Amino acid sequence: MSDIRVLIVDDSPTVQRVFKKGLSRAKGITVVGVAPDPFVARDMIVKDPPDVLCLDIEMPRMDGLTFLRKLMKHFPMPVVVVSTLTKEGGAKAMEALECGAVEVVEKNMGEDRINDLMLEVVSKVRSAASATVVRKAIGAHKAATRATGSKVIKTANASSEDRVVAIGASTGGTEALSTIFERLPADTPGTLVVQHMPPGFTAQMAERLNSKSAMTVKEAQGGELLVPGLALIAPGDHHIILKKSGSQYLVELRSGPRVSRHKPSVDVLFSTVAEAAGDKAVGVILTGMGRDGSLGMKKMHDKGAFTIGQNEESCVVYGMPREAFEIGAVDQVTPLNLVPEKICKAVSTVKV
Repeated sequence: MSDIRVLIVDDSPTVQRVFKKGLSRAKGITVVGVAPDPFVARDMIVKDPPDVLCLDIEMPRMDGLTFLRKLMKHFPMPVVVVSTLTKEGGAKAMEALECGAVEVVEKNMGEDRINDLMLEVVSKVRSAASATVVRKAIGAHKAATRATGSKVIKTANASSEDRVVAIGASTGGTEALSTIFERLPADTPGTLVVQHMPPGFTAQMAERLNSKSAMTVKEAQGGELLVPGLALIAPGDHHIILKKSGSQYLVELRSGPRVSRHKPSVDVLFSTVAEAAGDKAVGVILTGMGRDGSLGMKKMHDKGAFTIGQNEESCVVYGMPREAFEIGAVDQVTPLNLVPEKICKAVSTVKV
């Protein structure tokens, strides 16, 4: 197998040097060039297209978002966005994912963080290299949503508070989650979500999902009661746990080591949902690289939960859903645009 060819686009000489050194040391990755701005990058891409682009958001002459929109319209390719962890930087990172980027990395250049940063960048580049990227004109997401039906489903028929929905996603998951939450009704059972994302960016993702959803979507703080109409997103760098407290469900956050190479881990979420909710739960595993979530979904399946796996054709990366399907953890393989309906149907037929 040939190496993953990476082009770095960043105006900072320090970032250029650190990223080039870190990526070049990784097995199976070759840095084919470094560009200080989008204009130089454009010429390099036309001459010798890379497999993956590492793109800074804030640059002179042309900002990264403007370049990304043009790139995804005329020359689509897997893009890993590098963004500062500020409110503005987080918002721009979410916009970049909506524009077609497949991964986001926090630019933390502190000396004590360089090694961890480069491990994260290498991991994201490898995930991005497996991504299916399509040409995306401005407004393409809205047009696609209209084509598949953007109206909120009238009711989930799920007034019982003992039902739970658990969703796990990675590469390509932010847009997949947006597609789902745009259609879930306000009475959807309490929902927990793990999206592999650096700390800080999950709050921005929750805010964006909340603006599009009939449900209330928040980043979990820990200690919440999970009730119908509430969706909680696991914060980056914390596992999210579901516990049964009498007749109610309690949400907890935990630190500790990575599980299945991730924190938050979908396996942790699904495993605790299996124990706390059993056959009252619905599990959904979406696009993403690797196998996180497959073992946890198998536990949910074995406890009687109804489990849904996104189909290959609608995935950016068909990794996590495939792993779950291959071990017999998935009850139904479903295109992304039909997942909201499948969730609502499943929660209306869960045993009471």
